[in-house]
Amino acid sequence: MPVQAGIVGLPNVGKSTLFNAITKAGAEAANYPFCTIEPNVGMVEVPDPRLDKLAEMVKPNRVVPAVVRFVDIAGLVRGASKGEGLGNKFLSHIREVDAVIHVVRCFEDSDVTHVDGKVSPLRDIDTIELELILSDMEAVERRLDRVQKNLKSGDKKALAEKVVLERLRDAFEEEKPARAIDWTPEEAEIVRGLFLLTSKPVLYVANVSEDEVGQPDNPLVKEVRARADQEGAGVVVICAKIEAEIAELTDPEERAMFLSDLGLEESGLDRLIRETYTLLGLITYFTAGVQEVRAWTITKGMKAPQAAGVIHTDFERGFIRAEVTGYDDLISTGSQAAARDKGLMRLEGKEYVMHDGDVVHFRFNV
Repeated sequence: MPVQAGIVGLPNVGKSTLFNAITKAGAEAANYPFCTIEPNVGMVEVPDPRLDKLAEMVKPNRVVPAVVRFVDIAGLVRGASKGEGLGNKFLSHIREVDAVIHVVRCFEDSDVTHVDGKVSPLRDIDTIELELILSDMEAVERRLDRVQKNLKSGDKKALAEKVVLERLRDAFEEEKPARAIDWTPEEAEIVRGLFLLTSKPVLYVANVSEDEVGQPDNPLVKEVRARADQEGAGVVVICAKIEAEIAELTDPEERAMFLSDLGLEESGLDRLIRETYTLLGLITYFTAGVQEVRAWTITKGMKAPQAAGVIHTDFERGFIRAEVTGYDDLISTGSQAAARDKGLMRLEGKEYVMHDGDVVHFRFNV
């Protein structure tokens, strides 16, 4: 299943405009709260010039890029954790995604209403974060009640979970998210099973005005960067309106000219998609044959059999070996046959840890 990233933020910060630009899906964008009620979902290709190079070399029947699923979640408001503004429903949508893309308004515009009457990115971030923490607090307290009952039977797993839940409760009382806590691998496994909103990695998107594209950070963006640095989070600065215009340009040369006029080497959306991919600790390997050249998404550190299983479970179950060529080696030699002749194709076994850019042919038997 594709990775999911949820676009969140207060109403009228540019979430749906950004989503439209990313997916060209035409999700409604309007200047009033709760324009988006049901989450809009769009599949987005991960920009990767390596895939195009491989396709030029192999000339396959089809080319399949890696993808990320972006979910446009309705604007949250203060009190969402208690159901304000359909908050409970919107929070459940966030619970289903792998990462949070937090859009923050960093522009002044009297024609675009702000729900709190004044633009303040740090206040906006705090508002959203607090609602997520309050929702997680409620979930943790419910879970603690159940675990306490299991402790009476001497359940060791319940004891380990109780320790984690109490640390979470203490952090939430200090308005700290779950992702700010250092966990042992065993504790992290327990936390993953709780599906907490605040355990998800966050990427901030600072949405600026059109005349600030390609310019030094404005004071509002600087505030967001300082906050992100404290959290160890990333920041992508874009103008959602401009990105929507860029997305309408289908001709590559026209897009390049438009970006050049703005003083940009690439679109903010390409940066956002790539940063989202990186945020989730994902890498890409390739399969390259006449029928298909394809980018496959795996978690960094994954071994060859598990990577094969992403294609099909039979590949993992019957894994024999992986024939691996580094992307740079393959491009420099010009073909898989030439790479093999020069000794650049390696035979790797079950303990091989996959690298970003590996071009692989799996051998298996079931």
